Amino acid sequence: MKKRIKLPITKDIADQLKIGDYVYLSGEMYVARDAAHKRIIECIENNEELPIQLMNETIYYMGPSPARDKQVIGSAGPTTSSRMDKYATTLMDLGLKGMVGKGKRSQEVLESIVKNHAVYFAAIGGEGALLSKKIVKSQVIAYDDLGAEAIRRIEVEDFPVIVVADNQGGNLYEEAVKKYMR
Repeated sequence: MKKRIKLPITKDIADQLKIGDYVYLSGEMYVARDAAHKRIIECIENNEELPIQLMNETIYYMGPSPARDKQVIGSAGPTTSSRMDKYATTLMDLGLKGMVGKGKRSQEVLESIVKNHAVYFAAIGGEGALLSKKIVKSQVIAYDDLGAEAIRRIEVEDFPVIVVADNQGGNLYEEAVKKYMR
């Protein structure tokens, strides 16, 4: 099923999404990878103010390339999500509702998605140049010293993703394998 969603993602929106849904996201979300996630967790552990508000937010696991002339951002493909698994449950407990990346997630993350009424989307790897055209604004908002791993706020229009883990316990990676193993 195809759905269009205006960000941010709320519990009610996440509860309506099912594995296999094709979704087009529009609105603002954050970009953060390993190094930024590590710093966010350090802020939490040290009772420091977080650089971003997490309630109902979505994080895209991406390391953008530099923008060329008249571009908002360079290639903007997803990175492997499992590298953020050690941080994701803590962020979902603080209100994070959406994650966009590629690849499988740990059982702990899948359980946290259910517990926190969140959702995990996959963006298509290898299509970074095409995905970058769906990003209409990009601004570094924290950890500029991390370069491509700095936290960015991006605005997207009809950004294409697929629900691969829903908060009813569905996991498209497992279901697809079962379907084709018959």
